[in-house]
Amino acid sequence: MAPEKSQRRVMRYVVPGLVSALVLLIALWDWNWFRPLIAREVSSVLGRPVTLAHFDVKLRWHPWIIVDGIAVANPPDFPNDSHLASVERLAIHLDPWAWFKGRLSLLDVEIDRPVAELGPGPSGKPNYVFDALQSKGNEQPGGRPPAIDIGSLTIRDGDVHIVEPTLKSDFRLKIRTEARERGGEPALRVDISGRYADAPINGRFVGGSVLSLRDPATPYPVDLRVENGDTQVTLNGTLVNPLAFAGARLTLDFRGNSLADLYPLTGVPLPPSPPYRIAGDLDYDRASGAIRFRRIDGHYGQSDIAGNVSVIPASGTRRRKISILAHSRRVVWSDLSGFVGATPGAADAPNDSAEQKASRATQARRGKLLPDTPIALPRIRAADLDVHYDVAKIESNKMPIDTLDAHLAIDDGLISVKPLKLGVGKGSVVADVALDGRRSPVHATADLDFRQLDFSKIVDKLTIFRGTGTIGGRATLDTHGNSLAAMLGAGDGSLKLFMSGGDISALLVNLAGLDLGNSLISALGLPRRAKLRCMVVDLGLDDGQITTNTALFDTSEANLLGTGSIDLTHETIDYRIRTQPKRMNIGSLAAPIGITGPLRSPRIRPEAGALALRGGVATALGVLLTPLAALIPTIQLGLGEDNDCVAMIKDLRQAPPAPQKP
Repeated sequence: MAPEKSQRRVMRYVVPGLVSALVLLIALWDWNWFRPLIAREVSSVLGRPVTLAHFDVKLRWHPWIIVDGIAVANPPDFPNDSHLASVERLAIHLDPWAWFKGRLSLLDVEIDRPVAELGPGPSGKPNYVFDALQSKGNEQPGGRPPAIDIGSLTIRDGDVHIVEPTLKSDFRLKIRTEARERGGEPALRVDISGRYADAPINGRFVGGSVLSLRDPATPYPVDLRVENGDTQVTLNGTLVNPLAFAGARLTLDFRGNSLADLYPLTGVPLPPSPPYRIAGDLDYDRASGAIRFRRIDGHYGQSDIAGNVSVIPASGTRRRKISILAHSRRVVWSDLSGFVGATPGAADAPNDSAEQKASRATQARRGKLLPDTPIALPRIRAADLDVHYDVAKIESNKMPIDTLDAHLAIDDGLISVKPLKLGVGKGSVVADVALDGRRSPVHATADLDFRQLDFSKIVDKLTIFRGTGTIGGRATLDTHGNSLAAMLGAGDGSLKLFMSGGDISALLVNLAGLDLGNSLISALGLPRRAKLRCMVVDLGLDDGQITTNTALFDTSEANLLGTGSIDLTHETIDYRIRTQPKRMNIGSLAAPIGITGPLRSPRIRPEAGALALRGGVATALGVLLTPLAALIPTIQLGLGEDNDCVAMIKDLRQAPPAPQKP
C-alpha cells in the first residue's frame, strides 16, 4: 500500500477515534475522584482532619473550582463529631495563565454559609490555634510564595460563634457581602451580637470591597459602631493599603460611664471615672508597629482632657507597651477619685451610673471612709505603661489642690509614680511612690514633701474657718496591701507637719477650748483672729496605728496640745485636745475636747471632770523639748531657715525650768 494511502487511512479513522475518546473521557470524567487526595493534603497542612463532600472543576478558559461540604475538625480533646468550621459551598473562578507570571489570580470567590465555632476546649487551649501551621511558620521558607489577586468576593450567610470564658464573652458575627445602593462592588458587612466582658454587645461593621483591599491607590473605607454595656464606640475613615499595614486615617470616638470599662476593648488599663466622651484620630505607624490615638479631645465628668496614646501590641514574650501623654485645662477634683480606689464623680452628679451610686451607698452603709477597691493586679501585669499627665487648674470644694503634674510608669508589674507634684498656692506637695505589683499583697513605699504650702488655701475650703500662714513637712509610708484602706491599715511610717508666720480664725482656737463667749463673737463674723506663732505635728504610724509624738499649736489666744491615737485598721479615733488659755475669759471651760468613734462620723464633745493643763507654755512642753529640738532640721527644710517655730523651740530651750508642784 502506498504510504500516502496509509496516512489518509490514519487520519480518517484514528484521529476521529482519539477525539471521540477524549470527548467521551471528558464527558465521563469525575473530578470527585481527586477529593480524597485533596482532603489528605489539606489535612496534612492544617494538622487537623478535613473532609470534602464533593469536588468539581468546570473546564473553561478560566475554569471554576467548586468544593461542597467542607468541614475542619476540632482538636482531639473536643467531642469527635464537633467541627471548628464548615463551608456549604466554595467556588473559585481561576485564571491559570497568571501562574506563569508568578501570580495566583482568583477572578471570583464565592463562599456560601461559612460557619465557625471558636473557643477553648477541655484543656483550655483555643481550637483556632493550629500547631502544624505554627511549626511550619518557624521553618525556613523554600521560596517566596506567589502574590495573590482576588477579583471579587461574595459571602452569603456567614456565622461565626466566639466563646471566651476568661473574658466572660459569648457573641456571634454574622458576615455577608451586600450590594451597594449606587452599584459597584459589594461591601462587606458584619453584625455583632451577644455578650462581651460580661456585658451585652451589639454592633455592625461595614467595610469596602475586595477591590479596595488589593488596590494600594484606593483607600479601604471603614464604618464600625459597637455598644458594649454602657460603652459606645464608633470608628470611621479609611485604611491605606491594609494588606501591607501601610497606615490609617480613622476617627475614633468612645463614650460611656467609666474609663475603666475600656480595658476589655482596648487593653489599656485606666482608672474608674465619671461618665466620659473621648474622640481623636486613629492611625498606624508602620516603622514602630504602634497603633496611635492622637489629637484626643474629650471630657470625663466635669473635667476636660486632651493628648495622645500609643499602643505597641504584645509579641511573643514582649508585653503590650502603652504610652500616654495627656493634659487638662480644668479638672474637678472629685473626678480623680478613681485613681485612689474611691468612687469617682461628685456625689450629686446627674450622669452617674446606677453602679456608681450603689458603690457610694454601700461604702456609706459599711461606715468606711478609706477607699477599699482592690488593685486590679492582672491588668497591671498585662502591659508596660508610661503616662505623663498634667492639669493646669483643679477645682474642689474640699481639697486645696490647684495643679497636678504626674509621671506614672509600669514595667513588668513594678509601678513608679515619680514625681507626683500637687500645687497648693505658691507651694507644693511632691511625692515619690513605688509599688511592687509582681506580688500579692502589693508592697508600697511613699515619700512626700510638703513645701511652702499656703495655709489660706487649705482652710478656705472650710465654711467658717479662715487663716493665713505657711506649712511644710514630710511623710513616709512603707506597707503591704491590695487597696488604699488595706495599705494604710497595715502601714508603717510618719507624718511631720509645721506651720508658722500666720493667723488662724479665733473660732477654731476658742472652740477647741470651749471659750463660748469668744466663739460666739467669732461666729458672728467679727474680724477677730488668733495669731499663730507655731504649729508642730509629729505623728508615728506603726502597723496601721497612728500615735502622737507631738501636737502643738502656739497661738495668741491659747496653746493647744493634742494627744491620742487613730486606728486606721478599724478606722476609729481616740483623741483629745487640751488648751492653755493665755488670758482669763468668762465662760471658758477648763476641759479637754474628746474626739472618739469611727473616722467617718466621730463624736466631738468635752470630757467632763478633766482639768485643762495650766501654767506657761514652757511647763506644758517641758517633757517635749528633746523631740521638738530634733525636728528643727525638718522644720527648716519645709518652712525655710528663718521661721517662728525654730525661734519658739530655741526660746523654750533657754527658758528657766518651770516650778514643780509639791
